[in-house]
Amino acid sequence: MKKTSVFQNSLIWFGAGVSLAEILTGTSFAPLGMARGFAAILLGHVIGCALFFLAGLIGGRTGRSAMETVKMSFGQKGGLLFAFLNVLQLLGWTAIMIYDGALAIDGIFGAGHWIWCLVIGGLIIVWILVGITNLGLINKISMTALFLLTLVLCKVIFFSGAPVGGDLGETMSFGAAVELAVAMPLSWLPLISDYTREAEKPFQATLASTLTYGVVSCWMYVIGMGAAIYTGEYDIAQIMVKAGLGIAALVILVLSTVTTTFLDAWSAGISAESLSSKLNGKWTAVVVTVAGIAGAILFPMDDITDFLYLIGSVFAPMIAVQIADHFLLHRDRFNEAFDGRNLVIWLVGFVLYRALMRVDIVVGYTLVDMVATMVLCLLADAVLGRRERTAA
Repeated sequence: MKKTSVFQNSLIWFGAGVSLAEILTGTSFAPLGMARGFAAILLGHVIGCALFFLAGLIGGRTGRSAMETVKMSFGQKGGLLFAFLNVLQLLGWTAIMIYDGALAIDGIFGAGHWIWCLVIGGLIIVWILVGITNLGLINKISMTALFLLTLVLCKVIFFSGAPVGGDLGETMSFGAAVELAVAMPLSWLPLISDYTREAEKPFQATLASTLTYGVVSCWMYVIGMGAAIYTGEYDIAQIMVKAGLGIAALVILVLSTVTTTFLDAWSAGISAESLSSKLNGKWTAVVVTVAGIAGAILFPMDDITDFLYLIGSVFAPMIAVQIADHFLLHRDRFNEAFDGRNLVIWLVGFVLYRALMRVDIVVGYTLVDMVATMVLCLLADAVLGRRERTAA
């Protein structure tokens, strides 16, 4: 397998961070104002990216894909549950990203939402067929263009006038805002290892990926928040129109959607390989993209908040169990069929997450849920681990 450099990993996660979904999510922070909104974005990303780094390091150290590392904690058959759920959530993300990108582009250039769905989906399939390790030149050109164009967008938003004032929408609590900031890096946890596993220098590549994604994701959130505060618009198409970007808007919207959604579809293929060795990852990714195109054309997908929280409730306790097993307990159940203990702990973590969603916590509830899940892992090992070691 061809190894990826630290720079290549950074480019991959720069593309993931420059995302229409993150800009749109950032608009929700506008009622908090720039200072409190930025504080919530920063705190949420510090929490989310710390978990992102630990999840990616497991794959980098072991050379296993994200869903193969899950089997280290839940067993070969136990891990299939999460691989299946991951394919479903990545299919959902593929459809949502194509939908949002096509809707925004059509709002500026017309031609029809379904046509832009086909254009974006077609480009994602091109990215898939080229392959993750062969995208070097394409990625460099794409990322350079995105970087320059987002700088232009920042200039137009932040240096072209004063805040519009007035009603910026319903104010959320600081804790809820932190949780919304955690949600995006958290959504990448079930696939970060798909890319760090191929790194020449696992630790450095994982750290560079984390820092690159964290900084760029914060930047996108701030662009969305600033656009709402300074232009009074929550519609990305109208923001682009007011910015006067013209054809540059098309480049930003298409490239940002393709480079982010490609990772979702590609990882859906890799996760599918964990379900069955008969499935080819690349062609499964193509099928997922085609299904995503169909979903984006046929179904409305305007509010993804509940979808983000559902992802969090499933995968936050899963990653917590993995972190506890790998870094604290040095436990590996890869050769077992099931690990009932960890599956029960995950279920408790899932239920706890859903319960904590009703509680306003200043640091958000994801961190609280994951810490509680890791403590459960340590307690279970203290009680049951001694019996396992004695029996062995």
